Amino acid sequence: MSFPWAEQYAPKHPFMRYMDEKLPLPRLVYNAIGAGYPVPRNLNYFWNFGVLAGAALAIQLITGIVLAMHYAANGAVAFDSVEHIMRDVNSGWMLRYAHANGASMFFIVVYLHIFRGLYYGSYKAPREMVWLLGLVIFLLMMATAFMGYVLPWGQMSFWGAKVITGLFGAIPLVGEPIQTWLLGGFAPDNAALNRFFSLHYLLPFVILGVVILHIWALHIPGSSNPTGVDVKGPQDTVPFHPYYTAKDGFGLGVFLIIFAALLFFAPNLLGHPDNYIPANPLSTPAHIVPEWYFWPFYAILRAFTVDFILPAKLWGVVAMFASILLLFFLPWLDKSPVRSGSYRPTFRKFFWLLMIDVAILGYCGGAPAEEPFVMISQIAAAYYFAHFLIIIPIISRIERPLPLPNSITEAVLSKSGKTTGEAALAPAE
Repeated sequence: MSFPWAEQYAPKHPFMRYMDEKLPLPRLVYNAIGAGYPVPRNLNYFWNFGVLAGAALAIQLITGIVLAMHYAANGAVAFDSVEHIMRDVNSGWMLRYAHANGASMFFIVVYLHIFRGLYYGSYKAPREMVWLLGLVIFLLMMATAFMGYVLPWGQMSFWGAKVITGLFGAIPLVGEPIQTWLLGGFAPDNAALNRFFSLHYLLPFVILGVVILHIWALHIPGSSNPTGVDVKGPQDTVPFHPYYTAKDGFGLGVFLIIFAALLFFAPNLLGHPDNYIPANPLSTPAHIVPEWYFWPFYAILRAFTVDFILPAKLWGVVAMFASILLLFFLPWLDKSPVRSGSYRPTFRKFFWLLMIDVAILGYCGGAPAEEPFVMISQIAAAYYFAHFLIIIPIISRIERPLPLPNSITEAVLSKSGKTTGEAALAPAE
């Protein structure tokens, strides 16, 4: 959104004026993340997670490129090449742990980013395209993370690849040829490892491209805010720099402290010990599980245990993919004119119920495929789909929202107890 009151870029140095004429990159940065981009003045710390996701992506790109210089995508030596990185390469242990735990931190901030969008209605018009591109990023992240998990070529790597690619075998008629085509054979081996490594290296740059589109799409309508009320005038905004660069900088500092604590004090906390055993096609682990960030979807996959018209395995595959794909339709399933959950009391209760439901699915996804976890997964999966397909559309029609503030400034002033004159002296909350 173009705000007429935004500060215009006015280079003073002759070289910067020359650059602005020939290649206006400084102007682009100024208007994208500088003083030329007015942002709602009431953004809370939940709006930090987009920047943190960008920082996590940068960490993954840098550590991944360096690791690729030392990794060998060959079934005979892949496991040993990872051990070589850990033991022989200068600071290799830190790079490898930073990359492995960086993936977990990336998913943590992205999940929080998504949950913030769900609570504050950031998927609603006019920001549907921002939401849709965000979901594309999420799907690309999942594909990249899965292929990255295969590369260490430990027991969980091998059997995880076998189980997940085996899902395509559930598709009638064409499933097994697709599975063989994906693996380059009848089981994970050199061909699968090579193509997974190649795609794992490529996809982060595709993610980076979609992130640029995501930010571009965000700048057209402008950022949402906790009230969900549109910007009415200059009194509702502050320049992105220095106000939100400082706030994001603080958030980034906290993020890096947590990341460093995980990296240096508990680097294997979120991993699986079986992946320190070299891949053995003749020895199936007692309990095959993906990385923790896939657990809710893995629980939905395993929730189908009875054949009904189609095989249970196929129902599980369809439900697992549908659990993500239905989020693409959320902007049109939720027809409430009010965006923010802060002013939707009924919606808010069901939102927290959904958070509990996702946590239960995550726990069951990491648990053995036995009772009572299977039954709990079935109930939780049923609620997950009911929440988006039944409850949200009904609530959006019958709910009576709380009165909305007339403007962002009014909401800020009512919270702080200031007058309009005092607010003029304090441009940022």
